[in-house]
Amino acid sequence: MHELPDPGIVPATSTLTWQNRRLHRNGVPHRILSGALHYFRVHPGLWRDRIRRLADLGLNTVDTYVPWNFHQPRESEAPRFDGWHDVERFIRLVGEEGLDVVVRPGPYICAEWSNGGLPSWLTARNVAVRSSDPVFTDAVARWFDQLVPRIAALQSVVGGPVVAVQVENEFGSFGDDREYLRWLRDTLTARGVHELLFTADGPTDLMLDAGTLPDTLTAVTLGSKPDAARRLLAERRPDEPFVVAEFWNGWFDHWGEHHHVRGVESAVRTLRGIVADGGSVSIYMAHGGTNFGLWAGANEQDGRLHPTVTSYDSDAPVAEDGSLTDKFFAMREALGARGPVRSPTRLPVLPPARVPLVPRAGLIPGLRAVPAPTSRAPRPATFEQLGLDAGMVLHTAHPRVPAGEHRLVFTDVRDQAVVLVDGAVIGTVTPQAPSLPVSGTGEVVRLDVLVENLGRVNYGPGLGGHKGLLGPVLVDRRIVHGWDSVPIAVQEWTSTDLAEAVAAGDPTVQTGFAEATVSVEQPADTFLALPGSGRGLLWVNGFLLGRYWEIGPQVTLYCPAPLLRAGTNTVTVLELDHLGDALELRDRPELGPPEEYVEEFT
Repeated sequence: MHELPDPGIVPATSTLTWQNRRLHRNGVPHRILSGALHYFRVHPGLWRDRIRRLADLGLNTVDTYVPWNFHQPRESEAPRFDGWHDVERFIRLVGEEGLDVVVRPGPYICAEWSNGGLPSWLTARNVAVRSSDPVFTDAVARWFDQLVPRIAALQSVVGGPVVAVQVENEFGSFGDDREYLRWLRDTLTARGVHELLFTADGPTDLMLDAGTLPDTLTAVTLGSKPDAARRLLAERRPDEPFVVAEFWNGWFDHWGEHHHVRGVESAVRTLRGIVADGGSVSIYMAHGGTNFGLWAGANEQDGRLHPTVTSYDSDAPVAEDGSLTDKFFAMREALGARGPVRSPTRLPVLPPARVPLVPRAGLIPGLRAVPAPTSRAPRPATFEQLGLDAGMVLHTAHPRVPAGEHRLVFTDVRDQAVVLVDGAVIGTVTPQAPSLPVSGTGEVVRLDVLVENLGRVNYGPGLGGHKGLLGPVLVDRRIVHGWDSVPIAVQEWTSTDLAEAVAAGDPTVQTGFAEATVSVEQPADTFLALPGSGRGLLWVNGFLLGRYWEIGPQVTLYCPAPLLRAGTNTVTVLELDHLGDALELRDRPELGPPEEYVEEFT
């Protein structure tokens, strides 16, 4: 167990050092056997349970990212480090369980997390992200002023569990600004980081050329072919140990695709190859957790957005609900673990049940019932102009539509919008289907456009892209002017806000707000499904659990026991397409039809 640190005394050397391609911990030969576990994807009431499961896996280290936007969603507010944001408490818990900690503070983290962890208030500006642009580095410096001393006070050299800190994250697959990387390394050390610093990039010359630094350990990220990566690093860094900062033993899912899995035999074979001959590894993910709320990111490919699902199970050895999988026991054996498995294979779950889903308020009345400022301008305001990170924006205009059949054209919608004319839904528009027919009588109509952000891009050149109606709306060729734009900040709604939305009335059986009542004798995990419903958001006792969508692959939403209470619990649904008549509690997750994911592993 690690004692509380004394930051007043800093030894001259770091806990982890290397020599002759071998890693040492305080001078003793050592391998990092780590697993990725993100505090921001696990309910704080379950942090210790999940840490113990990683220890049972045979690991000696836990690594975690730190998402800037999670801690500081608004520039005007100081970063939060309390409650779910208490990264220091999480690190201390890992130390109390006898494990080391690797911290990956970014500022960019990818992680399939919204905007790669960068705050949207920063990427809203004219800024070259992840570069030596002063607009970017000045903001990072202010953030690191708050974050890094907290990490430094928990370093192993002063008695804490932190043994290594990552510089940036896979920068070699993004850019080639070496000045920025050097600045970032110096920024960490200037704020008190004395432990091992390392970079992490894909094992190709292109990525390593841009992502590495002299006198800083080079680690790699991979899903397969560790022998080839080992040879490449030996050629480039002949004295350094072989460290895999991310071993992708599973993969994440996008809406509309299959549930990605990786076979046990394939994963274990690669793991054995990594740890052979003294290699160090971090299993990504060892426990994936959940993209609660609207924190799931997205990828852009071939001009299309691919939003990530709410679950971040990632086919990890410790499943989303903490269950110990076949992969867990096979990896444990490969890692040479000898101690007992202290954790139960599965935590208790509620019995299956089906309860009515009762409509409470119409879509537009419910959304308008929550107070929010209105922006008025000739064109619709974007999310960034409204200071909105996630959620929706409700735009209203009053165009005159000539008699006859016409088309409403949305020249650049990011990402999806429900369109209503005189209160009736006429359809949904996307970048791939950007127009709808509309019938006119020559009179003025009320045009409501509810634009939904499906997830900010977390990887690649699309990082930092804006959301909303980014181009004009047309009636045929004519631009519609005069818009009221209202931010719908559902991720920030309080229980009072949600209650006001539900109480707005005017319910329909198609879209809007609905509720279900769940009676519980003793809180336990459960898995929520909405058969017959289309697409929307789900809250449990006022907590935004996440997004559901009938296109799958994910069917059930994991609801951890700490979100429930003995007695009556309220589940609230905001349906944007078509509402079913029931909520189901299931005793097993259903993440969709599995598909062996091989692209990144072969």
